[in-house]
Amino acid sequence: MMKHELEDQLKAFEKKGIDRRHFFKLMAMAGLLTAASTQKAKAFSSKAKGKIVIIGGGAAGISMAARLKSWLDKPDITLIDPSDRQFYQPGFTLIASGVYQPDDVWRKQEDCIPNDIKWIKDSVADVDPVWNQVTTKNNGKIAYDFLVLTPGIQINWEKVEGITQATLGQGNAHSIYDFEGAQKTWKAIQEFSKTGGRGIYTDTYTKHKCGGAPKKICLLTEHYTRKQGTRETVDLNFYTASKELYDVPFFTPRLLEIYKERNIPINLNVRVKGVDTAAKQVHFEKIETVGDQKVYTPFVEDYDFLHFTPPMSAPDFVREAGLGWTEGKLAADAWVMVDKETLVHKTYPNIVSLGDVAGIPTSKTSAAIRKQVPIAAKNLISLMEGKEPAEKYDGYAACPIVTDYGHVLLCEFNYKKEAQNSFPFTLLDTSKEQWAAWLLKVYFLKPMYFYGMLNGWA
Repeated sequence: MMKHELEDQLKAFEKKGIDRRHFFKLMAMAGLLTAASTQKAKAFSSKAKGKIVIIGGGAAGISMAARLKSWLDKPDITLIDPSDRQFYQPGFTLIASGVYQPDDVWRKQEDCIPNDIKWIKDSVADVDPVWNQVTTKNNGKIAYDFLVLTPGIQINWEKVEGITQATLGQGNAHSIYDFEGAQKTWKAIQEFSKTGGRGIYTDTYTKHKCGGAPKKICLLTEHYTRKQGTRETVDLNFYTASKELYDVPFFTPRLLEIYKERNIPINLNVRVKGVDTAAKQVHFEKIETVGDQKVYTPFVEDYDFLHFTPPMSAPDFVREAGLGWTEGKLAADAWVMVDKETLVHKTYPNIVSLGDVAGIPTSKTSAAIRKQVPIAAKNLISLMEGKEPAEKYDGYAACPIVTDYGHVLLCEFNYKKEAQNSFPFTLLDTSKEQWAAWLLKVYFLKPMYFYGMLNGWA
């Protein structure tokens, strides 16, 4: 099958005037297009001075540390993060579908943090943006001149009644938003394909990491059962708290077609309240608007296999420090109140925030972070130099929705929810799933993350 798919993909490129030799060059470039930005990074430098503290050592925090170190002549950068390991979180879905092994998606944190960055291995308890200091749990107060706020997302497992992070897997209730949880999910999917039954897949009512992930694991389960010859024994159902399956019009029609073709019913405006793992029942609420009021109607569904998405928010200290939005759609979960173009805080101009914690109207993905980092870094340096931030982020994000083992619907878009396809995928019909995008997802993006983004080269 893979040879047939490759031939079809090659022919599609050949119709665009790209021969086979150049096809493989282009695919390599898709993972290594950062060479140009590497040269640009070396060419750009600043003599600006100031003590920079970065909260968070994930994709955004370490990438910012690497960029700032490269662009400042005499960087003074402290990074606060408690983690021992750096995870390539987009790989959790591929662990849960048997494509990756667990050890494929992590590196030692000490190997990922750039040299000459002071690493305080601790958690943040409080931020005082008036007095410019961060309080850690075990290392006291740390002063800053400029703050990079990139702590990532807080997963609120306790907001799903009957579930905790420690009990993932009990009652066959699973979630890929956890490293061990992704491993348990893969074991459960293999068993589910043998025993059959009813599978329920949900997203959540808050903004969350990679909005496409719940859809991916649902579609991969369906394809896995077909590969095993047991599709007729499973009944799969997808429940979303949104009013539509996907909110980028260019890609939505094909995604809806795929669910229809796979015989997976989509239930809209439904959110999970709790899970009775002993009875294997999901407690839902149907969300309806009556006049100017929202009405929540409870109902219960039985399951044999469950994949759920927990609610998420900014870390508690963000809300407590008054750094989150106080009104509007982004206020409920305290996403950081930044200008959506400059990524500079609306109240405190010596703070920039990006990544999953940023309160901006785009998806929370590593692809978005990759575009945000150089903009936030240059704008921070401008602030250090006493200048106005001039770089602007257009909301670019990408979500490679894995539709089966071998195909990906590569969704790239901006704040306006317009398709914004990057080279070489401008040469293909990206309104449909592509095998070339599967190559990108499985083989190129992870190396680009560890060796490109985290080194400030992507």
